[in-house]
Amino acid sequence: MSATPAERKLAAQIAAHESWANTTDRSKRTAKARAALMAKFEQQADPEGKLLPAERALRAEHLRKAHFQRLALASAKSRRITKNAKATAEKAEAELRALGGDAA
Repeated sequence: MSATPAERKLAAQIAAHESWANTTDRSKRTAKARAALMAKFEQQADPEGKLLPAERALRAEHLRKAHFQRLALASAKSRRITKNAKATAEKAEAELRALGGDAA
């Protein structure tokens, strides 16, 4: 019998937690990924390679900050939408109960 998508997800999460629990140097483990992301921002900041390294690094850092702020904004919007949807659902269930309906 094959695992369901939910079971596969749980198994992957368990493996990830165990892997991180056994990682002694978290910074070293993620260094290549951080370097690759910064290289991506440097390429965006200076696609033709004409800037001085210090200027390229400065612009790349601004692009990195903008990227993470964009993610934070999207997360905040998602949380707000979820909160509003939950409030709307709770209000509808309360109205249904008040009318004698079953909201369960």
